[in-house]
Amino acid sequence: MTIKFEQIVKLYGAQKALNEVDFSIEKGQIIGLLGPNGAGKSTLIKILIGLLHPDGGQLLQNNTALNTQSLDYKRRIGYLPEDNPLPQELFVKEYLNQTAALYALNPYDSAPLIQRTGLSSVEHKKIGALSKGFKQRLGLAAALIHEPELLVLDEPMTGLDPNQIQEIRKLIKSLSPKTTILLSTHILQDISAICDRILVLNQGKLVKDLALTELENTNDTTALEALFTQWTS
Repeated sequence: MTIKFEQIVKLYGAQKALNEVDFSIEKGQIIGLLGPNGAGKSTLIKILIGLLHPDGGQLLQNNTALNTQSLDYKRRIGYLPEDNPLPQELFVKEYLNQTAALYALNPYDSAPLIQRTGLSSVEHKKIGALSKGFKQRLGLAAALIHEPELLVLDEPMTGLDPNQIQEIRKLIKSLSPKTTILLSTHILQDISAICDRILVLNQGKLVKDLALTELENTNDTTALEALFTQWTS
């Protein structure tokens, strides 16, 4: 799925949370969305998934205005929020089957998705008994259940230990090139590990849009931190 943000503006009172933001999300890319707190990342994500309307500009697909409120659009996207709300009393497999029913996937065989997302060892456990890493895997599985064209991930590595981070990165990387992915993160190592391109927001403006190949020393976290500071100071 390719989507173009054209001069997007979002106001909260007199404050511009997004100020004439222009960029395109290209099919099959893994795009890292960076920015300090209050830069406008959450607002941008909410507009992309249809939770907010822009106050100016428009989203385009194939040069046609995109209705992010339509059921057709919502069927084509998957979303994992930062807080990853899950019903603690349900079992893993039960939750996935109920999620599938919401997308009218009936009958649904959850076995391939459970295997793919590494949930086989916990599929018969209650969600409340899962570790943070397995809960993140489950949230990702639920976002993938309908095979979306666009997957939006908001801080998916938050609270994970180093081994869990490596596993989730590997899983996300395996989704490309079939799925376009927008990954909002504060972890610069995520950018160098899995992203093809980065977008940097600062005070509501898009200050950088570049392919990772344009950067040198992408495996050097200190160098990336220095660039981030330079772009957002």
